[in-house]
Amino acid sequence: MDAIDRLQKYRDNELEIEALNRYSVGGGVSLGTLSRDDNLQALHRKLKGLPSYMYLTKREQQLETVAHAYLKSYPVGTRAQLNAIPWEGADVEDEKLLLQLRKKIKKVMEARGIQISDFDSVIQRISQIEDLERENRNINGALEALDGHKPESAKLLRMRYIQGKKAEDIARELYLDRSTVYRRLKKAEEEFSKIFS
Repeated sequence: MDAIDRLQKYRDNELEIEALNRYSVGGGVSLGTLSRDDNLQALHRKLKGLPSYMYLTKREQQLETVAHAYLKSYPVGTRAQLNAIPWEGADVEDEKLLLQLRKKIKKVMEARGIQISDFDSVIQRISQIEDLERENRNINGALEALDGHKPESAKLLRMRYIQGKKAEDIARELYLDRSTVYRRLKKAEEEFSKIFS
């Protein structure tokens, strides 16, 4: 998929993120609710300074060890934590420990009154949201870079693809004729493609 195809999908991505965030996981709770940070994060920050053997059981220490071995980052928030846990380990024992990590997160969610019948489906949707948000962040980053170099081009692309305005509306708003808008949009798309690729 080239840069302009991705730019054209920006609004679709936003709509899909909104729809996925409304997906019910049970108990009147949606995925969007799960993505909010919780009070556990404050507790984790307090415990971070203590050696883990002071507050973790032996089994929890094993889980911590496998987490350190497999997690590339330590995200904040339930949604990001679920997404960060890999599905496959180097061996059967590691895979069992990774599964237990996912189950622990599920228990936290259930303790909040969230009953999830299809946990894997929830994780899959969370991953979709993460991918769509990352894609749109990349697009916004490229538009910001273009804004520093060619602000008029970035403005045109935002109007057309982010705001979803038609060329006729852009022409009217900027007091330009339609052919000028099309010409400038084409040039802006070429500049964006150089930055985004």
